[in-house]
Amino acid sequence: MPAPTPERTPATSPETSLRRMGFGPLEIAYDDSVLEPRPWTQAQSLWARELLDAAPAGRVLELCAGVGHIGLLAVHGTDRSIACVDLSPRAVELLVANAEANAMAAQVDVVHTDLARLPLDEERFALVVADPPWVPSAEVGRYPADPTLAIDGGPQGLDVARACIRAAGACLAGDGLLVLQLGTPEQAASLAPDLAAAGLRTVEVRALERGTLVRADRL
Repeated sequence: MPAPTPERTPATSPETSLRRMGFGPLEIAYDDSVLEPRPWTQAQSLWARELLDAAPAGRVLELCAGVGHIGLLAVHGTDRSIACVDLSPRAVELLVANAEANAMAAQVDVVHTDLARLPLDEERFALVVADPPWVPSAEVGRYPADPTLAIDGGPQGLDVARACIRAAGACLAGDGLLVLQLGTPEQAASLAPDLAAAGLRTVEVRALERGTLVRADRL
């Protein structure tokens, strides 16, 4: 995947509205226009980091990256590079700033694009990590503080997750790995046919404080 300069857009809120939080050893900036990083999602980063020890050579790909906290922590302190993909111009802007603020700019490429456009070239990745929106559309109103784009997963909460699975199937190396975050174990189970169609299979499911992680490998 190339490393284009991401589309930059003016901040949707003034600099004073930026907030920062610790995410492991990282400091992550965000604002009200993007999804606030959830501390418990560090578990996804740490599992991905653990799996990298046995993953094939190559870069990591993060889908639905948001401000980058999960992917950045997954490769922090390693010699792996990461390509981070998101649809939100503001999230991309903050992701670039977070990579720079944590001295990881040389390790991170940021791509502003839609999942449907992947893969962008012939590169195949050792590991894909994704935290897509998984809230069913009818329940989005329960979370007024969260941007709709960042949480609306369609009627069953699985539309974007399915797009991530298709992208992972197309972008992973032959023995690559996927670590996907969802809302519930039931959502994870219902995605088994989508994983199979992408040439993947569920290996393990783990419960988070809130949410569910799925590890999938090649069939």
